[in-house]
Amino acid sequence: MKRLLTLVLSLLVTGTSFIYAQDVKGKLSEKDIKTIMSSFKKTPTDVALMNAITHNDIKKLAESRSNDGAINHYFSNKVEVNGITNQKSSGRCWLYTGLNTIRPMVQEKYNLSDFEFSQTYNFFWDQFEKANLFLEIARATANKPLNDREVEWLFKNPIGDGGQWTTFADNVMKYGLVPSTAMPDTYQSEKTSMMSRLLRRKLREDGLRMRAIANSRMNEEAKQKAKLEMLSEIYRILVLSLGEPPTEFVWQTKDKDGNISDAVIYTPKQFYEELIGIDLNEYIMFMNDPAREYNKLYEVQYDRNLVEGANWKYINLPNERIKEFAKKSILGNEGMYFSCDVGKQLNVKSGILDLDNYNYDDLMGVEFGMDKTQRIETFESGSTHGMALVGVNILPDGSVDKWLLENSWGADKGNKGYLTMTDRWFDEYMFRLVIHKKYVDSDVIKILDQEPLLLPPWDPMFAPEN
Repeated sequence: MKRLLTLVLSLLVTGTSFIYAQDVKGKLSEKDIKTIMSSFKKTPTDVALMNAITHNDIKKLAESRSNDGAINHYFSNKVEVNGITNQKSSGRCWLYTGLNTIRPMVQEKYNLSDFEFSQTYNFFWDQFEKANLFLEIARATANKPLNDREVEWLFKNPIGDGGQWTTFADNVMKYGLVPSTAMPDTYQSEKTSMMSRLLRRKLREDGLRMRAIANSRMNEEAKQKAKLEMLSEIYRILVLSLGEPPTEFVWQTKDKDGNISDAVIYTPKQFYEELIGIDLNEYIMFMNDPAREYNKLYEVQYDRNLVEGANWKYINLPNERIKEFAKKSILGNEGMYFSCDVGKQLNVKSGILDLDNYNYDDLMGVEFGMDKTQRIETFESGSTHGMALVGVNILPDGSVDKWLLENSWGADKGNKGYLTMTDRWFDEYMFRLVIHKKYVDSDVIKILDQEPLLLPPWDPMFAPEN
């Protein structure tokens, strides 16, 4: 008995060694390892590549010399825009993109050479509303265990500074807009990581409290009071980090001809209604996701920033149809909210997005062969960044070879703040495009009448742009 106990204890202590000593399927034998090691032939080319790659930036070595200067930045049609914005070290590209889409309307209406909305103002209310949404979902899912996938997702993602068109539209329609002078950027709005970390920490703590409160015998009035106390602390963190959001402000302009306007007092809602005055719900979000059925309406669960807001809905279409509508919008002098996998094949210095910018296959002697569907399904590719689509180059035969993007990384990035995207790159790495319904065919608009297919928030396609 003593010997048996000793053997069992020995196996428990050295369990790993015991397991690997067996004939386990998939185990690499010494012979397998030697075969793999011998596959590297150490030819002069192999050695030269190893020397180069071990001492240099892989991306720089893969840059295609033949593509240098092959693509210019000329466009036959371009939306009239002025001024490049800079989101700095923040995940607010969705907000910059949304505001940059409607900004030219103000510049044209008031004959301004430059104008910028306050991103910090809308970001403040985005974060506040997302905190409220998190607490409400925590309350609604309080009967589920913490290891339930939905609850687990919630506590992993209590709040973030990313978003997409729906979060932008609902935010603006509820809180209005202000000029950048009424609520300028702060250190924390330009570098959001620490503030976001503290908000996540506090909300996780509050989420546990909300679960306990939901399952308690407290009446609804007491439960609501407890939630408002939690949100008051969130509001305090936001005010100390971003400043107080204005309830009214004075706006005065100087136009291109030097004329100075009267100083007018606005509320944020009045400012939006007078300067923009359009219903942002009249814009339609399109997706190109070849992993799912086309000509269908989809909805993403919890993908919003208002409790009372709408979940993100989109129509999945082939690229050819989306491009038709995009071209009409640019010809109508209206930019669009555009999102993509910007890091793939981007040459930041030249400002070019093209499939031939970098050749990793030849550098490594290994084929990287997944198509768009496979990249989506394996989390290799998805939408990572939002920009405004503002230009198209239409060739004499009517075809398109490239598109122009207004970025929010500052004027020193890309081509004076812009990126030129080839039509082939559009096909592979564009994911979302928001277009006013007046540029969309009636048969596509009818898809909005469908009952949407509900998708979970952890789907590989739906990380928010930043």
